[in-house]
Amino acid sequence: MNNPNIVILGAGYGGIMTAVKLQKSLGANDANITLVNKHSYHYQTTWLHENAAGTLHHDKTRIAIKDVVDTSKINFVQDTVTNILPEEKKVKLENSELSYDYLVIGLGFEAATFGIPGLKEHAYTINSINSSRLIRQHIEYNFAKYNNEANPKEERLNLVVGGAGFTGIEFAGELANRVPELCKEYDIPREKVRIVVVEAAPTALPGFDPELVEYAMNSLEAKGVEFKIGAMIKEVTGDKLVFEKDEQREEIATNTVVWAAGVRGNSLVEESGFEANRGRIEVDPDLRSKQYSDVFIVGDCALIFNDETGRPYPPTAQIAIQQAEQTAANLKKLVQGEKELEPFNPDLKGTVASLGHDDAIGVVFDDKKLFGWSASAMKKVIDNRYLLKLGGVGLLLKKGKLNFFK
Repeated sequence: MNNPNIVILGAGYGGIMTAVKLQKSLGANDANITLVNKHSYHYQTTWLHENAAGTLHHDKTRIAIKDVVDTSKINFVQDTVTNILPEEKKVKLENSELSYDYLVIGLGFEAATFGIPGLKEHAYTINSINSSRLIRQHIEYNFAKYNNEANPKEERLNLVVGGAGFTGIEFAGELANRVPELCKEYDIPREKVRIVVVEAAPTALPGFDPELVEYAMNSLEAKGVEFKIGAMIKEVTGDKLVFEKDEQREEIATNTVVWAAGVRGNSLVEESGFEANRGRIEVDPDLRSKQYSDVFIVGDCALIFNDETGRPYPPTAQIAIQQAEQTAANLKKLVQGEKELEPFNPDLKGTVASLGHDDAIGVVFDDKKLFGWSASAMKKVIDNRYLLKLGGVGLLLKKGKLNFFK
């Protein structure tokens, strides 16, 4: 095959890293590589909760694609994918159409609302720069509006987080840091503001180490965060959230519900005919679709089972980045005429969850537990390492979290 066409859909962790690795391993005359993305930038999904709370400006989180992609080797197309036609080896975009010999699908995730009435219409989600910016502006508007009403509305100052998984806990931690600043700015007593985390499971951070969960909850409760554990959300309206706990229905007056309790792969993959489970495509060991050997899947759209537990690996940034590196290596093999591809073997180095700017919990390096500042510093090391891998020292200095005490 002469100069095969490689098309990469999405510039999330999996897509952008696949592109960067390919531009380093293949020459300009080895393949025609095209990266398609809706926006002109890549963003760090794991920082979006900070943007949403207003503790980190969104410009810090987004990275211009042209700053990390060599356009002399990779053709960048800013457009929206509307359909994938695997039988025809084509991708339809809003403004054009692409043909491919090899396709990499890295289209990211969507919120899973589980059919809860009113959730889709009235709740906010942390899934992009724009959605995070909207949450920040909405919260600030409610604080500004509160003292400008003859009869201030209670629901303006009740901030509810749906879900106590990683995203929910990290967002609650950022809110706990941000709220005192907002109270001071808008002349509102701190005791009037509630931050409530509602979780259906019997514990926060389900599946995480109990000692770390206890530390996280104690830390956040000390900052004023309330937890409703074992509470099933039943309905969300424009001015309240209804949940059921111990067979009792309760309500929280609020017009700010941020849903962080479930994600699924991009629905476009199902609409394009791939066999998928909630938008995630089960792949072969080499990350190719079981239906189409010319299609690789990375990131949130890939469904990979852990042989030891029999459960799917979580769709984390860490795994997406490793999938991208393996996919780029296998694409290089295919371009060079090799048929034997390497299987993907995740190398899980640990997990760290932030609890605000100077606090965190984590498990790293063969189950070593970290608490407090040391865990927070480790999270910054992980974030900085990714920037270094993606764009080198220049990107690290421009976008990195280099102050370990803030």
